[in-house]
Amino acid sequence: MRRVASLLSLVVLIWFGTMGLSVRDYLNAPGNDPTSARLAEWGRDHGLGFLVTQLEAWQYSLNPPKSGGAPDAALLRAHPVDMRIGVQPPVTALVKPALKGEGMYKVLQTVGRNAVVQVAYVRPDAVHTSYLSAVVWMSGKHTRLVLHPGTTDPGHLTRWRQKPTLSTSASSQVLAAFNSGFKLSDSHGGYWDHGHGSHPLVPGAASLVIYKDGHTDIGSWGTEVKMTPQVVSVRQNLNLLVDQSRVAPNIDTAIRSNWGATLGGTFYVWRSGIGITAKGDLVYVTGDTLSAKSLARILVNAGAVRAMQLDINKLWPSYYWYTPNAQGTLVSHKILDFARPANRYFTQNSRDFFAVLPR
Repeated sequence: MRRVASLLSLVVLIWFGTMGLSVRDYLNAPGNDPTSARLAEWGRDHGLGFLVTQLEAWQYSLNPPKSGGAPDAALLRAHPVDMRIGVQPPVTALVKPALKGEGMYKVLQTVGRNAVVQVAYVRPDAVHTSYLSAVVWMSGKHTRLVLHPGTTDPGHLTRWRQKPTLSTSASSQVLAAFNSGFKLSDSHGGYWDHGHGSHPLVPGAASLVIYKDGHTDIGSWGTEVKMTPQVVSVRQNLNLLVDQSRVAPNIDTAIRSNWGATLGGTFYVWRSGIGITAKGDLVYVTGDTLSAKSLARILVNAGAVRAMQLDINKLWPSYYWYTPNAQGTLVSHKILDFARPANRYFTQNSRDFFAVLPR
C-alpha cells in the first residue's frame, strides 16, 4: 500500500497541483484512515477511479496471494474451555481433509455462564491453503448490535445518537466491534438510524436491521425485512450473498458490479460478510484471499440462512474483541492480523461500524 500511496501522490503532485487544497482536505479530514486510503478516496471522488484501480492492480500483481502451504497452527490450537457454557458445533471445513482444530470454535466472550462470542478458523479454498478465514459466532439471545456512524459515512454527526468512536472504559460493556459495509455512495443502499436517514433505503437491497428489543435480522428490504415501529437501525449493502441457505445464483458473474470493485477487479482479496442463522444468531466472516463465492460458502457452512457482504479490500475489514484490564480500560484483540491497528474503533472512524454489547 505504501507503493500505491507513493505513486498516487506523484500523480497528484504532477497532474493536479492546482487541486492541492482539495487533497489537503482529504488528508486532514477527521478519522483514522491511513494516507494511502485517503489518497485513494480522493482519486475516486475526483474522476480518477480508473487510475487508483490500475495502481492497486500493479500492487496486487507484485504481491499476489500465495498458493499452497500451511496456515498458522497457533490459530487452530484449541482453547481450554468449560463445555457447559455452550461451545458451538464445528464449522464444516471447505477443504478436505480438515486440519486438526480447523472449524472448531473457541470462546472469546462470556456473559454469565453463556459463551456469547466465539471464533473458528477455516481455510478459504483448496488453493490458498496457508490462509485462514475467521468465523465469529455471536449469540442472538445474549448480545445486541449498535450502529455507530462514521465522520464521512454517513457524516452529519449531529443527527445520530452514537459517536464515531467507542469508549475505552470497561463500564461501556462493549464486547466486540466490526466493520460495516461499503461507502454509502458505492453500497447501492441506504442508512437509517433512530428516525433519521442518510441515503434512502433501497427496495430489494441486502439489509442488516436492528430492533428495539435488541435482536437483529438480515434480509432483502421490503420482503424479508421492512420498516416497522420496532426498527432502530438499518444498514444496507449490495444484494443478499446468501438467501434461504443458498449462495446467490449470480455469485460467479459480474463480480465487479455485483460484489464490489476489488483491487484491479481481482477475485481473491480481503472480504467480510455477516449472516443470520435460523435460531437468530449472527455469524461474521472475514479473511484474506476470499472470493465472493468462498465467503458465501463459509457463511452457509457456519449456519447462515441469509447473509450479506460487508466491506472488502485490505484496509477495511476488521473484527476486534475486548477485555478489561486492572485499570478498568478495555484492551483490544484482533481475530486476524489485518491491517488496521488495535485501537481502530477507539479513535474516530470515517466509516460506520457495529459494536457488540450484552443484551
